[in-house]
Amino acid sequence: MLAAFIALALALGGCSIFGERPPAKGVTPAQPPQTIVSENTVRQTTPSLPAFAKNIDTNISGGRVGVNTFLWRGALDTVSFMPLLSADPFGGVIITDWYAPPETPQERFKLTVYILGRELRADAIRVAVFHQKQVDGQWQNVPTEKATADQLEDTILSRAQQLRSQALGTSGGS
Repeated sequence: MLAAFIALALALGGCSIFGERPPAKGVTPAQPPQTIVSENTVRQTTPSLPAFAKNIDTNISGGRVGVNTFLWRGALDTVSFMPLLSADPFGGVIITDWYAPPETPQERFKLTVYILGRELRADAIRVAVFHQKQVDGQWQNVPTEKATADQLEDTILSRAQQLRSQALGTSGGS
């Protein structure tokens, strides 16, 4: 089951690679994200994010926000299939609420994503995965393998590298 969750997270995290999803019935489409790149500053506005995550202004060489904007956006994109409980762009912490995959409603997952620095590096992202199973109507914690968090970290890093390439107008992955 854990493998299915990882596959779902990886698949859904990469959905934005293939284009925009059509809006739900009765929903006005959001404006596309805009990224403005100058010498050391990246300004990204993303109307589709919750209000607390919009208009993130980051100076890559050290500014108001202490985390890398591409890792931040890559993390939000990757966990977008899960409900957000909290997102702090200044502290670099994203906490999801519990998510139960439709195919296994007796299991649920929760993530805490930590963005630890300003550089777009693998050691600047950490993910904690919490897993529970329902037994006799009670949720019980289940240990998760480190590989699960590692795979999510790799997915976030890949998405961040892709976003950076798009913002800088290059086709490379780094």
